[in-house]
Amino acid sequence: MPVQLLKRFTDAVAYACAAHGANKRRGTEISYVAHILGVTAIALEYGATEEEAIGALLHDVVEDCGGQPRLDDIRERFGPTIAAIVAGCTDTTATPKPPWRERKENYLHHLPQTSAAIRLVSAADKLHNARATLGDYQHIGEKVWPRLFGGKAGTLWYYRALVTAFQAAGSNPLIEELDRTVTEIERLADRSETPSASPPQRIINLD
Repeated sequence: MPVQLLKRFTDAVAYACAAHGANKRRGTEISYVAHILGVTAIALEYGATEEEAIGALLHDVVEDCGGQPRLDDIRERFGPTIAAIVAGCTDTTATPKPPWRERKENYLHHLPQTSAAIRLVSAADKLHNARATLGDYQHIGEKVWPRLFGGKAGTLWYYRALVTAFQAAGSNPLIEELDRTVTEIERLADRSETPSASPPQRIINLD
């Protein structure tokens, strides 16, 4: 039976849009809301419950829009289960953020021990990012790497390490799709020729 998305879901859409405001994906004119809606769509496609879908809508608001006070507000408004999903998808509540590599290593360490709900939302997030990175690479080739916080080596390391961390907790069709997407990025990155450049459509910073 299809999941029912009730008023709490629509409230979460409004909350996420207000939190992210006029923010755009770095290096683009694309509203950040496109990312949160894309992640939510993927999560629903792979069987998310309403609470998991709400977690997908809110997965970035703590990390990017307020830290611990924001998480406390989510717990008050949407309940402890959704707050736990959002917390599990957050690699830091600190401002300023710790160094990129440190945050990613810590996130990878805790990921296999998280709940299935957290892994579902997290994997949906990573798949949306990986698909966008793949699309950008197909358009601008090697020029994509300087736009990513991890650069070429760090980004390739992180994507593959994510797949390994998810698989450690058990594979499923979503993780398999993430693996296929990452493998294609790796294949293109290993090619000696660079695809012809054209204006980028999406830029993902793996923030």
